Amino acid sequence: MDTIKAVVLAAGKGTRLQAHDNDAPKVMREACGKPLLWYVLGALSFLEKKDIVIVVGYKKDEVINAFGDYTFAVQAEQLGTGHAVMAAAPRLQGFEGSILVCYGDMPIIKRETYEALINAHLEQKSDCTILTAEASFPTYGRVVRDQDGSFLEIVEERDCTPEQLEITELNSGVYLFRAAVLFDALGEIKNENSQGEFYLTDVPAILRGKGGNIGLLKRDLGDELLGVNTAAQLEQVEKIMNQCEASVE
Repeated sequence: MDTIKAVVLAAGKGTRLQAHDNDAPKVMREACGKPLLWYVLGALSFLEKKDIVIVVGYKKDEVINAFGDYTFAVQAEQLGTGHAVMAAAPRLQGFEGSILVCYGDMPIIKRETYEALINAHLEQKSDCTILTAEASFPTYGRVVRDQDGSFLEIVEERDCTPEQLEITELNSGVYLFRAAVLFDALGEIKNENSQGEFYLTDVPAILRGKGGNIGLLKRDLGDELLGVNTAAQLEQVEKIMNQCEASVE
């Protein structure tokens, strides 16, 4: 996998998870006794640790101390996912392969899902490949296709029109980008949206506008789509993990 490096976004505070007795960074919150980030890094273990850049921010020393064998980049202000990936750029200078972007708070995504995305990306020689799923999870961005089924754009749920909200193909938030085109495109994204943030979701449309090849890998992800933003979601993740362990025994 010497053509692949990964960027794991792990800078968030997790405001909705904060409790008076626990102000740990979101990715350090535990499910079944392990930090959320531990599961993500386990699924990425087909890559060497030196090829994984973890973007940290809130209480960054806690994450760095726990996972010191990895490479780190600091996002001093949390200004969106696009801004977070830009923070990793200095750690990836000169790299000519492709970059997997994923999240430290999505602990259920399996190794084989990441590997399937990488294989599709390399086989199709895409500039960007997006992992999508047919599902009804709330808060996820919608994948808009043209009449031929080709990629048009990703629209965040909060920015969707009523028609776009009817779309059931969701953006998982996991991507592969050719490094050569990713950082140029990141320089073009704008924060003209309801959150005033720089969305990574804008990058595929920018690449498409330049004639780039945008691939879509639609998989039945089920619970793998689940990210942890609230105490209820953390509880749900733990329940799923316990069920998986029980089925293995």
